[in-house]
Amino acid sequence: MTKWKRSLGLVLATALAGSLVACASGGKSNSNSAPVSTAAATAAASNEPVKLRIMWWGATVRHEATLAALKLYTEKHPNVTFEPEYSGIDGYLDKLSTQAAANNAPDIMQLDPGWISDWAGRNQLAPLTGVDVSKIDAKVLSGGQAAGKQYAMPLGSVAYGMIYDKAAMDKLGLKAPQNGWSWDDFFALAKEAKTKLPEGQYFTKDYAGDYFAYSAFQYAKGKGMVVSADGKFNVDQATFLEWTRNFDEMRKNGIVPPADVNSSDKEFDPKMDLMVNGKILFRMGFSSNYGSWDSLKKGAYALVTMPRSVEAGGWLKPSLYLGVSAGSKKAEEAKKFVDWFVNDPEAAKILTTVRGLPVNKEIATSLESSMSDVDKIGSALLHATEKDGQTWNPGVKGWTNYIDKDWPLVRDQLSFGKTTPEKAFDQLKVAAQAYEK
Repeated sequence: MTKWKRSLGLVLATALAGSLVACASGGKSNSNSAPVSTAAATAAASNEPVKLRIMWWGATVRHEATLAALKLYTEKHPNVTFEPEYSGIDGYLDKLSTQAAANNAPDIMQLDPGWISDWAGRNQLAPLTGVDVSKIDAKVLSGGQAAGKQYAMPLGSVAYGMIYDKAAMDKLGLKAPQNGWSWDDFFALAKEAKTKLPEGQYFTKDYAGDYFAYSAFQYAKGKGMVVSADGKFNVDQATFLEWTRNFDEMRKNGIVPPADVNSSDKEFDPKMDLMVNGKILFRMGFSSNYGSWDSLKKGAYALVTMPRSVEAGGWLKPSLYLGVSAGSKKAEEAKKFVDWFVNDPEAAKILTTVRGLPVNKEIATSLESSMSDVDKIGSALLHATEKDGQTWNPGVKGWTNYIDKDWPLVRDQLSFGKTTPEKAFDQLKVAAQAYEK
């Protein structure tokens, strides 16, 4: 999958966890959970020893919190123990895929949102019957569903919006945007900024050929997803040309960086991140990442919703999922654990936000009361997007290379002036033929 998808889990481990690990409030166990399935109830009643393999990736803070949660679960269910496997993101998917191919996948596994379509499509995940989802936003749940069944349980949620250098804008005399602003406002502000920006500073990145930025624009225009739910090319030509021509104009007028500067950007790198080193004012970002940027330049940045048009442009996105292997011989016990992991207040007290703001709304509310000011800024974007944000979709099975390879090729060609918006559209349409069902 694309780099931002794979790295999101690692960013979340540090973005919100700092101030919450020590101060999150707990509560009584959840007495409102839906009853588990008959098979799960039978498993729960048994005192036979059960060992569950569980696999995840993350940073140290996530490892420590997860291990503590597993310990608590065993204290409450003495017959259940765990065999944990954990690491960083590098090599994680390869290892997990190899185990699954050999019918030796862990009983419970952490999954990236971008993997769900392929894993569910290959029948490698067990449906999570019996897990209580009554306190989880339907838009967040939908990404883990296939054929009307829940195959992966979201663990946290984040909002896709924009982060901007408020300190720099104040210095330039530019008015900060407000939640609910439009794409017309965005492009108008870009033109206004041009008259005030010093040499070598730009309004935003060149997002002409960026898959996710364009997806937000097309979504806002009411044209749906770039790839339809039934696996068809769905880029609206007029919308795509409007987007790319706007950036073409900004490129020619020096409002976005030249190609060599644009391609040098490395998000969160103190020296290479174009916003951190003062080269740009705006960039796309997730609510959960605010703390990471703030740590690089204290108090300089602010968040705002993704610009809208006839519809909202941003969306809520699950941070990570837990899935149960379809081949697990202890699937019912594994599902019972997943339900506890997501819905139990005592578990939440330990896990806090190491996988994003918890998806259980009651638990999230209890955590927010003890958030730091920095964490509240990210939470505010999430709630502003939650009101009418678009439904995030994990994509259609088999289109990974279209997003990871075909779009970046067009992106670079547009940025370096090697193609036109019209030819870029035709190129993407032709490339899609290899992926359409």
